Amino acid sequence: MFPNSSNLGRPPFPPKYQHRNNFLNKVPLNIQPIVSHQQIINARINFQNAILSRASLSGNLVTTLAGMPQPLVYGNGSPVNTPSPSPTFRGKKRLSEQSVPFGVKRQRYRSPHRETHAVNQAVPSPEQSARLFSGCNARYVPDLGIHVPRLQDILFPPVTETTLPVAKDKLSLQVLKLFEACQQQTCDLNRKELCRSELQREIQRIFPCSRLFLVGSSLNGFGTRTSDGDLCLVVTEEPVNQKTEARHILSLVHKLFSTKLSRYIERPQLIRAKVPIVKFRDKVSCVEFDLNVNNIVGIRNTFLLRTYAYVEKRVRPLVLVVKKWASFHDINDASRGTLSSYSLVLMVLHYLQTLPEPILPSLQKNYPESFDPTMQLNLVHQAPCTIPPYLSKNESSLGELLIGFFKYYATEFDWNHQIISVREAKAIPRPDDAEWRNKYICVEEPFDRTNTARAVHEKQKFDIIKEEFLKSWQILKDKKDLSFVLPLKATIQRR
Repeated sequence: MFPNSSNLGRPPFPPKYQHRNNFLNKVPLNIQPIVSHQQIINARINFQNAILSRASLSGNLVTTLAGMPQPLVYGNGSPVNTPSPSPTFRGKKRLSEQSVPFGVKRQRYRSPHRETHAVNQAVPSPEQSARLFSGCNARYVPDLGIHVPRLQDILFPPVTETTLPVAKDKLSLQVLKLFEACQQQTCDLNRKELCRSELQREIQRIFPCSRLFLVGSSLNGFGTRTSDGDLCLVVTEEPVNQKTEARHILSLVHKLFSTKLSRYIERPQLIRAKVPIVKFRDKVSCVEFDLNVNNIVGIRNTFLLRTYAYVEKRVRPLVLVVKKWASFHDINDASRGTLSSYSLVLMVLHYLQTLPEPILPSLQKNYPESFDPTMQLNLVHQAPCTIPPYLSKNESSLGELLIGFFKYYATEFDWNHQIISVREAKAIPRPDDAEWRNKYICVEEPFDRTNTARAVHEKQKFDIIKEEFLKSWQILKDKKDLSFVLPLKATIQRR
């Protein structure tokens, strides 16, 4: 989906500036914003004053005020249809399910009144940004109108045109109904894409050669109506030091969000993790986002997972119900020492690859040219369009596959000696090195081959995860009813 210009054949960055030196040398010297945010606000105030003045002369001031629309807009002044305001929250519980607008997320902050203090220092201009870095000599003037192509221009199968499996038993029907109710809709994706495109425009005023990519569950086919948005800011296709360079870039982005964009970006927080991020909430779309810098493997695995999502029609419903199940049982939060959604997706794919009659192959083995880890980013989005559907002889129902998934990880997989590998389409032995030694759960990242489940570092959490797999398998094999391990009505209400 995200080549770096409207021309799909264009390289991701201007070839003239793809030097092998430090990326900081690419920051321009003389870029001025086309129109400042304050100018936009002033123009809007002047326009409204003119209307009020005319209305007062005609004696129809009250009617004019009542009928005047007050849309929340992005920084470029474009009006946006804003969802209904978020409801009041008390802790983690909603005051009333009936009062919650459709598709609105829960707050993840401990207090609804928590605010991030505005940064006193103003966001640097391009000239100031250049002076922050030594050796800046690039003078590339970008075309700020160049954006990543629109979602509808990408040749992905629309949700409404994809086929779903037929459900003949109760458990399969429950899985399918849950999927149909909770899967991300086109309107949800469009709201995230609108925010992405507007933020790209603003960030390019500081880093003109950059591009902003939507990644993760929003785009890989496994998103729900309440999925967060994940964004990757790419400033160069060369590696970036996450502890120094990425943090510095994100500090500038954080200042931008806290000052000039504070009208529609709220609660920006700079999280200094192994891969640092800026967390924020977009007031227009009511979506929470995580933004990282140059975590390019996230772009590559987004399109690998999207290919798996659509290559076999049973994959997406099964993944969604597993994610909902894990969330309900409190084992789907890497920040609290349990499994990330990404690890859960890889676990489902691995299980489907390792059945006696596999439902999925290893796409990286079968189509190495489409998932080459060195492929330019402006070509990565094309991979899902080149892979034909996988025709499996396995005719297991969704219900049978779900029971088998829990059984596999409860009784068959060797947690102590094996690695979950989607790349190899099998469980592989653990090597004796720091990445895998003494880890409770080992899930291989398909491209950089790191451990995506390294957050599970406490034996107590590991034991809880294993116990949930075992209990759910024992219940489902006897009851054949999803409601015994996941409250369906409440899950659908939360989306």
